[in-house]
Amino acid sequence: MNETASASMKKFLPLILATSIFMQMLDSTILNTSLPSIAADLQESPLDMQNAIISYVLTLAVFMPVSGFLADKFGTRRVFMAALIIFVLGSIFCAMSQSLNQLVLARVVQGLGGSLMTPVGRLALIKTFHKNELVQAMNYAIVPALIGPVLGPLVGGYMVDYLSWHWIFLINVPIGLLGIILSLKYMPEYNARDTHFDLKGFLIFAGASLFLSVALEMFGNTTHTTLILLVFILGFLLIY
Repeated sequence: MNETASASMKKFLPLILATSIFMQMLDSTILNTSLPSIAADLQESPLDMQNAIISYVLTLAVFMPVSGFLADKFGTRRVFMAALIIFVLGSIFCAMSQSLNQLVLARVVQGLGGSLMTPVGRLALIKTFHKNELVQAMNYAIVPALIGPVLGPLVGGYMVDYLSWHWIFLINVPIGLLGIILSLKYMPEYNARDTHFDLKGFLIFAGASLFLSVALEMFGNTTHTTLILLVFILGFLLIY
């Protein structure tokens, strides 16, 4: 916990975290309503378009465990801003995609940025606020972000009908730029002198997260329940 955090930093830090969470939640829900339109434009099967969602989820699952190490090694501000920049670039690449393969790769870039944003932002929040202030700060950060899933389908439907599906990704650009500008001034820089990366633990946890995420994604998209169960059990065993 930082005893010397300025009042302005404490005022804007929850807003910065809320911006990143809102952007992620909006992006996750806005895509679902737009998949048929994207599939028609890219001349792909709507079922195959699920790969654009799965690739993002899997990237989150694999790289989220490394966020704490990167924050300790390079500093919370640097990693958080890098995550925002990567997410915004991934959004631009998604809008520029001319094929499903390009869209999937762009979603992987988005997932890489998304896997670092929320954990690092939450870490900065925990280190900045006292225990008696933390719950209120978390509420300020999380409650506005809950609007994202509500607005996602509405905004996505409007953009597809009146603009084009490209805008469901480009909408992240101004939101991300706002987060970057605020982070430059108000995101604290915390790091640790002694950092050790547990490669074995990372690989095991990342593998477990990967298998569990695959099982959950396959659950609603296939009738091969035995395969799903085996993948889920394998992921569960890796955790323990």
